Parts: sequence; C-alpha cells; structure tokens
Amino acid sequence: MRLTTKFNLVLLIVFALGLGAAGYVSYTVLHKHAREEVLDHAGMMMEAALAIRGYTVKEIRPLLALQMKRDFLPQSVPSYAATQNFATVRETYPEYTYKEAALNPTNPRDSATDWETDIIHAFRNNQELAEISGERDTPTGKSLYYARPIRIKNKNCLTCHSTVEAAPETMIKLYGEQHGFGWQLDEVVGSQIVSVPMSLPLEKARQEFLIFMASLVAIFLLIFIVINIMLNRLIIRRVREMAHISDEISTGHPDAPAFSDTGEDEISDLNKSFTRMRRSLEKAMKMLED
Repeated sequence: MRLTTKFNLVLLIVFALGLGAAGYVSYTVLHKHAREEVLDHAGMMMEAALAIRGYTVKEIRPLLALQMKRDFLPQSVPSYAATQNFATVRETYPEYTYKEAALNPTNPRDSATDWETDIIHAFRNNQELAEISGERDTPTGKSLYYARPIRIKNKNCLTCHSTVEAAPETMIKLYGEQHGFGWQLDEVVGSQIVSVPMSLPLEKARQEFLIFMASLVAIFLLIFIVINIMLNRLIIRRVREMAHISDEISTGHPDAPAFSDTGEDEISDLNKSFTRMRRSLEKAMKMLED
C-alpha cells in the first residue's frame, strides 16, 4: 500500500469519526435551540395576548358599558379579544394555536380538556409556578406547548364571574347561569396555552443540521484536496524522483543526473545525504578501477 493511500485512509477514518461526533453534538444543540426559539415565539405571542387582555379591560370595556345593558358584547371580554386577535396572527403563523382554557368558563368553547386541566391544577398547586412548557402526543404527532396561569388579579373581573346575581343580565341571557361563576380573587381559574406541532422545531433543526453538515463536508473536501496536493508536491514527487535516480545508478547508469533540490526541509536533507553517498560510491569505484 502506497504512502498516499495510507495517509488518505487514515485521514478519511479520522474525518468519519469527527463527522459522526460533530453531527451528533450539532443535531442535539440545534434541536435544543430550535425548540427554545419556538418557545420564545410562543412567549412573545403570549405577551401580546396579555397586552390585549389588559387593553380590553382598561379601554374597551368602559366604552361598552351602556351597550352591555341592552346586549352582551363579547368584545368586552378579555379572553374573547385575545383569542380573536390571535386568530389574525395565525394567518401569518398557522402552526401556532392559542387557547384560554378554564375549569369553569362562561363560554363552553373555553372548557379545558384533560391535559389542559392537568396544567391548570399544576398552577393551582404551586402558586409560584409562572410557566410550564413540554411535549405531548396528539393524533397528528408530538406537540410542543407553552402555558401560563390565568389568575384573577383585577376585582372588576368578578363582576361577571362572582355570583349570578352580580352578573349582567344580558350575559346570563346569552350563556345561562350554569357556568362561569364562583371565581375568587387571586384564584387560578385557567391557563393561557400556545401549542405548536413538534414538526416545526424538528424541521428547523433538520434544515440547519443539513446546512452545517454540508458545510463541514465541503471544508473537509477542500482540506483533503489541499493536503494531497501539498503531499504530492512536497514529498511524493520528490521521493519518486530520488527513487528513480537510485534505480538508474543501481542498474549500471552512474551518469544518471543528480537530483536538484534547493529546499531546507527533511527531503532536502535526505537528498544531500544521498548525494554524498553517491559521490563516495563513485570515488570508491574509481579507486577499485585504478
């Protein structure tokens, strides 16, 4: 096996091991970063929903107070405003879904499912818990969710949710008096939940992983080519030339041209030693002839 073949074989083995290790580490890191990026987007959407809720309570509800005496207007409900605005956001980010799930909502649309109920109870059992994120299985695959508690901090919210007697008649006429009452101040009544399929962060991680690995392979190929060119020019070609001259001399051609090399590396040192040996051999042959 020639020197070039051995060298390239070792280089390929080292590269394969390095590529495997780099691929494993990079995919793990990229997957984590993609997941965090999706959760960051979900957090920003959650903040936007909170801002809309606050704006509805402070700005919109007072303007609709008179109309509420004649007809109940859902535009005055913070959760309705946040959900409707998020529906507009979904036109740009269709992968994301938003829900304000509650254990005892006025609107049955907001009733918590089993897994949402578990999240709400987690917030209830730990008052210091500010957010929860995780993965769950769905019929269409894994889904990533980000949740925050809905806590009653504004006593004005209790106007519609404390007792049936205190609630607006127009609201009772629309939704009935069976649900959405008995809420308490500082009580966790539900949770804001943003969900997104895991396919989104996985696809982002896959694309970035492919770009990284392709770049790594391209860099290796460039290094591989450069090293082989340098190996051939600086070592292999010069050694072959010296070997050819040695063969010429050993087969009875003492007039073979000398190897011209003016470098200062190890091959040049070898050539100098070879030239001295050749001259000594020529002198010895002349002495024998005389």
